[in-house]
Amino acid sequence: MTWRIDHIFPVEGGKVPQEPTSVLVDDGVISAIGGSAEGAEADQVTDGQQQWLMPGLIDLNCHLREPGPDRKGSIATETLAAARGGVTRVCTVPDTSPVNDSGAVTHLIQDLARRNGRVRVHPVGAMTRGLAGEHLSDMASLAGAGCVAMGNAGYATQNARVMRRCMAYARTFDLKLFIQPENPALAADGCAHDGVMAARLGLPGIPEVAETTAVNELLMLGAETEVRLHLGPLSCARSLDLVRAARESGQAVTCEVGITHLVATEGSIDGYEGIFHCRPPLRTEVDRQALLEGVESGVIDAIVSQHRPTDRAAKQAPFADTEPGLSTVESLLSLGLRLVSEGALSRERLLAALTSGPARILDQAPPSLEAGSPADFFLLTPGQSWNVEPESLLSSGAHAPTLGAELPGVVTLTALGGRVVYQA
Repeated sequence: MTWRIDHIFPVEGGKVPQEPTSVLVDDGVISAIGGSAEGAEADQVTDGQQQWLMPGLIDLNCHLREPGPDRKGSIATETLAAARGGVTRVCTVPDTSPVNDSGAVTHLIQDLARRNGRVRVHPVGAMTRGLAGEHLSDMASLAGAGCVAMGNAGYATQNARVMRRCMAYARTFDLKLFIQPENPALAADGCAHDGVMAARLGLPGIPEVAETTAVNELLMLGAETEVRLHLGPLSCARSLDLVRAARESGQAVTCEVGITHLVATEGSIDGYEGIFHCRPPLRTEVDRQALLEGVESGVIDAIVSQHRPTDRAAKQAPFADTEPGLSTVESLLSLGLRLVSEGALSRERLLAALTSGPARILDQAPPSLEAGSPADFFLLTPGQSWNVEPESLLSSGAHAPTLGAELPGVVTLTALGGRVVYQA
């Protein structure tokens, strides 16, 4: 089937063309764009109404919650929410139930994604059995089953010796490790940044050194084993300094940041707002500014949603007892566009951190609007806005930190392989 979309502005690399044009899709692939597509015969024609046509986004850190408790979300609900946000590829975190530490669970996730998913789902395998941090999983078999990387999902290994063995194993098979750095002894039972706000609210804190010591250790172990290492989400300025220095020395390391850490700080938890309870915790304005600069300079390769839907009850307990996690995949792009409108981030770097940067980390071709590329794209009305309300969210997690906000940019249509998977 051929499909032509007229009167659209193809936006790739952040640049918006002066005049609208057309794109032609043939059997799931972009066959022509621009003059050669205008007026071409097609089985279906859509009026783009002068919207932006943009390549699909990639989210490297997304909890789809399946297999697991269905009240917290499923592949069907969370990939639909992702498509609503313009995301066409997600990496699903291995802390499913059961944990994705075997080929059987990987195949189950892939089967569920084929039947119920709206976007491309890339499983990340657990690097230790049950994510217990003690015994290594069969990472080679997980990769053979289709896992794009191995990770710890924020769970600590028993000690540095186990981590070193994980890295050596991964290096042998040229596997990438996705590791969220946190020293468990220093983080202990903390639930917020160890700063002024936590002290005022009487909450146990997680100092930034809990992250920076872990980053430093991981970088040193990574340099020795020469493993391909991806760190994040990172939350503080000193972590970026360590990554920057490691890269300047030639080490193969990449990193990511959560979108909420670019727009919010520790002040957001004032009033014991459990919606903002997340790991790593929201930190200071100095850290937020450093993270923004890290994205702009390219030290940070990817912006992720850190989407972790949960049921309402899990966020209604006292702050320290609430389940950490953010419902953010639907607002990922809009929050980024708000940063662009505020002058805090350039559109070019925002889109790179949501497309080409994550693709490079996954060793995949970057999303593109060029002829011959898969028709994975979305239409955006940049001049419109939408209100974030519990009833307006498609995710099972109605605990979005943006509740009540008016956000710029409305995704009106998302296509995957030329097939419409979301339409407003």
